Amino acid sequence: MVKTRHHEGEQAVQRRAGEGHAGWGSPMFDDVIQPAFAHFLRRQRMLVLGAADPGGAVWASLVTGDTGFADPVGPTDLVIAALPVAGDPLERAFETERAVGTLAIEPQTMRRIRVNGVARRHEDRLHLRTEQVLGNCPKYLRQRVPLGDDPGSVRPAAASRPDLGPRQQRWIAEADTFFVASHSPEHGADASHRGGEPGFVTVEGPRRLSWPDYVGNSFYMTLGNLHLNPSCGLLFPDWERGHTLQLTGRARVDWDTRRSAALPGALRIVEFDVERAVEIRHATALRWGPGAFVPPRPGARRHFPRR
Repeated sequence: MVKTRHHEGEQAVQRRAGEGHAGWGSPMFDDVIQPAFAHFLRRQRMLVLGAADPGGAVWASLVTGDTGFADPVGPTDLVIAALPVAGDPLERAFETERAVGTLAIEPQTMRRIRVNGVARRHEDRLHLRTEQVLGNCPKYLRQRVPLGDDPGSVRPAAASRPDLGPRQQRWIAEADTFFVASHSPEHGADASHRGGEPGFVTVEGPRRLSWPDYVGNSFYMTLGNLHLNPSCGLLFPDWERGHTLQLTGRARVDWDTRRSAALPGALRIVEFDVERAVEIRHATALRWGPGAFVPPRPGARRHFPRR
């Protein structure tokens, strides 16, 4: 894939939002894994992948492993010693080379970087050739403490349905974090984080969600891809139990300021229509507990002390 020097989707969103300028966005980042990023990647045990499946549906997936399972073997090459688990919609997607967005996130330090490019499966590993590597600030991240692995975990068990059941709706309504995957055929894939107070995602029914879009870095990498291709995927992890809930569907931005004004800090609202939901029990053995209080974020329903 040859990336252009501009991303017309990002630029269209920037113009609509009244932010940014020509050249401000994902094309400004190069493909090199700098030494500090390489060190960060090697100590991770969790990555979020975003990609389209062979049918074009976009999904966000979780892969985990021991420390060092993400290994930068060169300035533009990352080897991931893990694959999406059985039943994951992307389980077999990488048997052919395809665009992938990768998010390395460290909840205990609230640090994250994005590594986007193309990947293909080689035996039990993914080989990723980088096209964009960038760091993100800790804004809207929820701190969590690693509790280690659950030795009693069983094999992953996946179940799929066309909408959200009542328990899954409660899961989403109580979430403070989810991940979103987007894909533009011309510009590749991306995986990004969204965070807020529990309840920041509104469950409007078994096939409709919405959430506020807060102030960010003005790159609009997710919204830029959605401007060109509304297909996207969401991933809601169950941090304490190791389960995952993956959704694929179509998203759109509601620019009506009267609606966003009702939500503290919201600049606009993103609506998402569910087309398929996949719940995987025991998707990972990793377990996380709550971390320290963090400063208030948009949509906060209570005040946290500043550190």
